[in-house]
Order: sequence, then C-alpha cells, then structure tokens
Amino acid sequence: MPDPHAQTRPDLVRRDFRPDPAALDTRWCGDITYIATGEGRLHLATVIDIASRRVAGWATADHLGTSLAADTLKATCHQRQPEGTVVFHSDHGSQYTSQVFATLKNELVSQRRWHSRSVARSAIFDYIEGWYNTRRLHSSLGYQSPAEYETTAA
Repeated sequence: MPDPHAQTRPDLVRRDFRPDPAALDTRWCGDITYIATGEGRLHLATVIDIASRRVAGWATADHLGTSLAADTLKATCHQRQPEGTVVFHSDHGSQYTSQVFATLKNELVSQRRWHSRSVARSAIFDYIEGWYNTRRLHSSLGYQSPAEYETTAA
C-alpha cells in the first residue's frame, strides 16, 4: 500500500528513455514484478541503466516489502559504483515511496511456470546475466547488446 503522505517527486528523467553512451550510470529506472511458482510468488526488482538498457542490478524475494527495492538499489550501487549523481526513476509504487522489465515477462516468464522459487531465481539469473545483458540485441542500441553498447561507449 503506497504511503498516502509520501511526497510526490518530480520526473527528473522527463520521460526521456533514449539510450545515450555518454550518460552511463547517470539515469536508472526500476520496476518490480512477480513470477508465479509452485511455492507462491517470487518478486523480482530490477534497476536498468537507461543509457544502455543493461540490467544494472536485480534482486528477488518472497515478499514485496520496501527492503526488496532498497536491497536492489544498494546492490546496483555496489556493482556499478557510479562516480556522480544518479537519477532514479520509478513508477512511484509503494516500494519506492516508503513495465520497464516487461521484456522478461514476454521472453521468459510467460513461457513456463516454475515449481519452486529457487528454480525460478536460477532461470532469471541465466536470462539476465547470460542472455539479456550480453547477447540480446536492441534496435535502440544499434542492434548491440547492452554489454556491447557499454563497451563501445567507454
């Protein structure tokens, strides 16, 4: 449940989600979704670098608490170690005030159901780290993967 007293924040990204090789680790966006398993829902939080479309950080949990969003942002900062200010954009859901990642739903989740959270977590890892970030081509990135785009931007 969103905090009814949470302060509304301005849209600092201004709905500009175009890639920009000069802007790595300056604009991130996040989303939370769930994957149905035989053990119940597995919630997935992601942080995507808007500049490269790379899933810069992600975490899973069996709950939809604020700590899932916080843990994901902490892990992303630890992994990426941005040097300057980073603007974080979200849909202002309850996790961020107390269908950026629709691709995963379309390409992985809608195709099957997992019997356990650990099997789903393993499939998500393989998808993000073994396919999406390293091999999935994006037309908006000149038909490069996010990892390749970041390498050429450096």
